[in-house]
Amino acid sequence: MKKHIPNIVTLGNLFCGIVAILCATNGLFQAAFLWCVAGIVLDFFDGFVARWLGVASPLGVQLDSLADMITSGLFPGIVMFSLMKNTTEIHTFSIGEYLPFLGFLITLASAYRLAKFNIDTRQTTSFIGLPTPANALFISSLALIVNDFSFLTNYWILAIITLVSSYLLNSEIRLFALKFKSFSLKKNLQKYVFLVFSAVLLIIFWFSSIPLIIMAYILLSIFWKEKKETI
Repeated sequence: MKKHIPNIVTLGNLFCGIVAILCATNGLFQAAFLWCVAGIVLDFFDGFVARWLGVASPLGVQLDSLADMITSGLFPGIVMFSLMKNTTEIHTFSIGEYLPFLGFLITLASAYRLAKFNIDTRQTTSFIGLPTPANALFISSLALIVNDFSFLTNYWILAIITLVSSYLLNSEIRLFALKFKSFSLKKNLQKYVFLVFSAVLLIIFWFSSIPLIIMAYILLSIFWKEKKETI
């Protein structure tokens, strides 16, 4: 029974992703976002549970990717499709009804990123390219703040966001992972700064802070190199 516990956690992630998609397709974007967050939390812990119980397995790795494909791959693609479908620009083209399908480029890029991650031995202690969960949080949060930022109702802005997002998923940009071998302030200063900064933004701006947090994560990874290492 013990060996199945991590997989149950992973399946919980998958379930959360399915519910998030159902919510998104019914226009319940806040509920969808919260289900996505729940799935990502479970995704964070399934590997930890497997290592803690000493039951990590190749099956768990594959199952994790399949669950991530739904929660952090298909779901953000559906959110972007929905956002694009509600823009006015698409109605000025004869093929306008097909333009929102560009949003699913995020799903395709996520699938490629997840497959590449499984065979990339450089990504054991950090990431190369934006992790799919971070991208999913970024994209899905846009649906929560679209009424506050009118530029998010412009199809071409959303198209640019889609292209940049898809690029970042499979870029060679090295990004730090929130993994702690110890809780030493000196060894984890970058991570602690990010966590404190993120907490402050969340308290002040709530949902509007999510895109800022993801951008801060990318910029902090690029410009703050704690040490050079090959991974």
